[in-house]
Amino acid sequence: MNEQGLRGIEAFRVRQKITMMVNRYEILAEGPGGTDGPLLAVAQQKRMAFKEQVTFYTDETRTVPVFSFKARQRIDLGATYDVFDRTGTAIGSFRKDFRKSLLRSTWHLTTPAVGAVGRERSLPSALLRRAWEGIPVIEAIPCPVLFHFDFADPSGQVVLSSQRRRSLRDVYEVTVPHGLVDGRVAAAMAVALDALQGR
Repeated sequence: MNEQGLRGIEAFRVRQKITMMVNRYEILAEGPGGTDGPLLAVAQQKRMAFKEQVTFYTDETRTVPVFSFKARQRIDLGATYDVFDRTGTAIGSFRKDFRKSLLRSTWHLTTPAVGAVGRERSLPSALLRRAWEGIPVIEAIPCPVLFHFDFADPSGQVVLSSQRRRSLRDVYEVTVPHGLVDGRVAAAMAVALDALQGR
């Protein structure tokens, strides 16, 4: 992947691949007619890590890291996650607003260019998803309720959206209107919305 190519991207998709010990995510450009385009990056998340870190690589060989996000603290419901470029320079951060997320998941996203608050688009869907996940007998079954997130700046302008598609594997359509959020930060946030949603 050319890191410059993802930096200013305005639309891509995130496709999850579940394996035994890790969650893997493919970051794909949008192809014609809604098809998958070229692979932009591959991310890997170790399960049950004491200090959450997800690294994005150029391809499936996972030999060349291009950016990452990492928790500042050990597992913590209100942890802040920093996004770093390939040199280790911070390019953004995000954190979950635990109190507001009791009813409707809410995140704060910050980059040098913009600050935004993201929340689940639909309150009824958020409540239904929580009800599903609260039933011990079925909590291991993926919730059929689709959840979508919109991130807006203080003026109310949407700067990032993530929409979950109906599919056997988790697939998210991500848009970054006008490229106001660095595509690497947007990809990190989109993966976090899946990987960390239950935290």
